[in-house]
Amino acid sequence: MPLITLPDGSQRPFDQPISVHEVAASIGPGLAKAALAGRVDGRLVDTSYVMDADAELAIITSRDEAVALELMRHDAAHVMAQAVQELYPGTQVTIGPAIENGFYYDFARDEPFTPADLERIEARMHEIVKRDLPIVREVLDREAAKQMFGELGEHYKVEIINDIIPEGEEVSIYRQGDWFDVCRGPHLPSTGKLGNGFKLTKLAGAYWRGDSSNAMLQRVYGTAWRDKKELKAYLHRLEEAEKRDHRRLGKQLDLFHFQDEAPGMAFWHAKGRVIYRLAEAYMREKLQEYGYEEVETPQVLDRSLWERSGHWEKFADDMFTTHLDDRDYAIKPMNCPGHIQLYNQGLKSYRDLPLRIAEFGVVHRNEPSGTLHGLMRARRFTQDDAHVFCTEAQLQPEVATLIDMVFETYRDFGFTEIDLALSLRPEKRVGSDELWDKGEAALAQSLTDKGLEYKVKPGEGAFYGPKIEFTLHDSIGRAWQCGTIQVDFSMPGRLGAHYIAEDNSKQTPVMIHRAILGSVERFIGILIEHYAGLLPVWLSPVQVVVLNITDRQADFVREVTKTLRDKGFRAEMDLRNEKIGFKIREHTLQRVPYLLVIGDREVETRSIAARDRHGQDLGTFELGAFIDRLTEEVTNRIH
Repeated sequence: MPLITLPDGSQRPFDQPISVHEVAASIGPGLAKAALAGRVDGRLVDTSYVMDADAELAIITSRDEAVALELMRHDAAHVMAQAVQELYPGTQVTIGPAIENGFYYDFARDEPFTPADLERIEARMHEIVKRDLPIVREVLDREAAKQMFGELGEHYKVEIINDIIPEGEEVSIYRQGDWFDVCRGPHLPSTGKLGNGFKLTKLAGAYWRGDSSNAMLQRVYGTAWRDKKELKAYLHRLEEAEKRDHRRLGKQLDLFHFQDEAPGMAFWHAKGRVIYRLAEAYMREKLQEYGYEEVETPQVLDRSLWERSGHWEKFADDMFTTHLDDRDYAIKPMNCPGHIQLYNQGLKSYRDLPLRIAEFGVVHRNEPSGTLHGLMRARRFTQDDAHVFCTEAQLQPEVATLIDMVFETYRDFGFTEIDLALSLRPEKRVGSDELWDKGEAALAQSLTDKGLEYKVKPGEGAFYGPKIEFTLHDSIGRAWQCGTIQVDFSMPGRLGAHYIAEDNSKQTPVMIHRAILGSVERFIGILIEHYAGLLPVWLSPVQVVVLNITDRQADFVREVTKTLRDKGFRAEMDLRNEKIGFKIREHTLQRVPYLLVIGDREVETRSIAARDRHGQDLGTFELGAFIDRLTEEVTNRIH
């Protein structure tokens, strides 16, 4: 009979098979009520799951945030589908998964859903939750399940069963009241456990199975959280994110735009280009500080190089290609093969290593049109790409130095909350286990030596080596994966890179790929949204605008502006014949950090009246004192 081992190491013997719920009840009624699911020997199961042999069991409650949210979002999709079919008989349900922050379901229905329909569906969902319907798993013979759904007119479900359930296997069905669906599970014990922390958010079209040759379905999106408080906080973040949308601010602040003639490729305006150059200039300072050589490689390279590097096999569909003089070429989607060509120029000795080369490499990737999203997902962008060629003995200290470089960079741009992950060897990989052991150990040791906490992601490394991923959190709590440090055991050897070791043997160098900003364009988009367009003074396209009240102050405005420009500040003047309130409002909306107002008194005392973009009156300054203040903010990159 089963002996159940709990997470604290305690054991409970039972004289007969027992369910997860019954174990929870044996511990206490509070836990039985709170139980949402169980994890038996590492596998997530329903609370109704019965254990008839010794097992390790963890009871899942709402305190297990990630698992609880996954369960709730999956259940919310089912409750929504039930609500739709109750309200709109004849509608077919297709696929409805949990996704990041929520869920969706695709429906086949002749009439289009409307925003008013969303309100009706959501109201019915709350009714279904109040019914507290038990959610029960059933198992049917494959042919019986097909017949049952076929008789209901659920042709998409029949197709799903045909395609994903092998002949001879049984079909898992989850039933809540009179409604049921094909599903692997697990699910909550009842609809009442879902609570009221959900909301339907939007409508969209979606092709069946993502294939444009198939029927167009109607997709209903929603979000689900553990309670109303979390839902309210998320909806606030959505509202705040909408205000901060870099595409809207990019247009408002005259930074960049997109148009149909170049999908996924930004047109940078003069002010936006200033931010771009400042980001590059900052990284160039870091390159010099950390001993990198800046290089540049061709945009177009012969297909044979991409085949030898392995990119053609894995990324050919994402590459823009051309044919010229009976040869196939690809516009580079990444810089690494070109950097190995630079490394291969001239014989290298162990004394030449580590060799660090970097490039602001413009790359092109044929991203699907439906995934394009301003600067965040583009087809043309620049990588702050670098590669370090080193010996195995140099790997760990080089990684440690790179970690320092990444953290310093993010700190200077205003990001202090950084999550780290160590992604380990995938099932399909190149290189010996010995090399993977060394690479993973070097990355882990570098993180441990610095006292950094990190998440381990088994199986999520690149096919050529393990990697460290850096995910930064912005001012409204969103996570953005930007930087990576990747160890490559494959490409140097494939492309003929070697060095002469101390014993005169020919050795293949270890190649470290590193990106900090990642895509410069995407990083700027993140910055714009992080600061809601209120960029730190050192990053602002225009740092100061000098304003006159009447024409009498025009000469002094010109003098002040010239002095600021001579000191290296990005200063403009506004001498338009407009009311001072109008001019202040206009430049405040442009997020200019400082406005210097000059009237007759300022001319007489040769001073300036300063305001910030938040509307705060900073008082009167002697120009030199204001320049000192500005210099400190820029030099120290205050944000």
